[in-house]
Amino acid sequence: MRILLTKRKSSGTAAAPGCADHKRFYACAGQRCAEQLRKVLTLAPVLLFPATVLAHTGEGPVTPQSLWSAWTWDPLILVLLLISALLYIRGLGRGAKASKWQITSFASGWLTLLIALISPLHRLGSVLFSAHMSQHELLMLIAAPLLVLGHPLVPFLFAFSPPWRLRLGQVTKTKWLSVAWKKLTQPLNTWLLHGFTLWIWHLPSLYQATLESDFIHALQHISFLGTALLFWWTLIHGRYGRMGYGTAVFYIFTTAVHSSILGALLALARNVWYPIYDGRTILFGLKAIEDQQLGGLIMWIPSGTVFVAVGLALFAAWLGESERRLQYSKLQAMMQAEGGPE
Repeated sequence: MRILLTKRKSSGTAAAPGCADHKRFYACAGQRCAEQLRKVLTLAPVLLFPATVLAHTGEGPVTPQSLWSAWTWDPLILVLLLISALLYIRGLGRGAKASKWQITSFASGWLTLLIALISPLHRLGSVLFSAHMSQHELLMLIAAPLLVLGHPLVPFLFAFSPPWRLRLGQVTKTKWLSVAWKKLTQPLNTWLLHGFTLWIWHLPSLYQATLESDFIHALQHISFLGTALLFWWTLIHGRYGRMGYGTAVFYIFTTAVHSSILGALLALARNVWYPIYDGRTILFGLKAIEDQQLGGLIMWIPSGTVFVAVGLALFAAWLGESERRLQYSKLQAMMQAEGGPE
């Protein structure tokens, strides 16, 4: 029996070298992820060269027949997505605390980015305006809030060694960066920035430029995702202190209104805003104006529904908080009355 137990213990140790107990398992997993990350970064230029060739040569217009093979293997996007996932895993392995809900939220947001930027939806956006609108809604309404709910900054920070973690923490506490961050994440500023970005990129000249230049297209997606992350971060995390429920409800409903107005203008327009789609949408049996109307409806109804649902949830939480404060005030008044002089 002792021999059998010894063999079992030794076999378990051999299966996970360096992990003598259960507490060190996740730390070892994080170290292995870090090692894999270093290997990937070292070999990335060689491994991703074929993807670069495939991504920039031989890309004809997407057709219904070639749709499911029209994936976008952009090396930069792939590397950034891979780094973010491995850093998150490594941070968890090094002791960063995250609930199952937070991990699920981050993973869901990460997968949404994959769908929006890698799947055939990305290339379909150059043929169908409605597909491009769907891609933007995924970035701003699905991926951004899920990533914010995942609290990725803590695992990202824990992915580094303690000395580097300390240095990064000191950098974030510098006066100029703290002031800039506070200004940038003020509710009014994030609301204005998010709204301005949404409207400015739908000007015909700028929007059509994104379909003719990869750089401008990437800039559009970065600005959409970046401002959406700021907007949702201020909304979700600010409601506990800097941003009350009432302010959050106001900004979410006004965002729903102005984004719905833009969607309605596109859906109800009698003229094509973006003539660049003329001759492209016919591949999928749609006229350019019909495709534009569909894209406007996608921005108008589904996105408006999401904003209204979030606004109603915040409004209900606001009422609940007001009720709790009222009850607490009554309880304090009763306690003071009972403890006061007769």
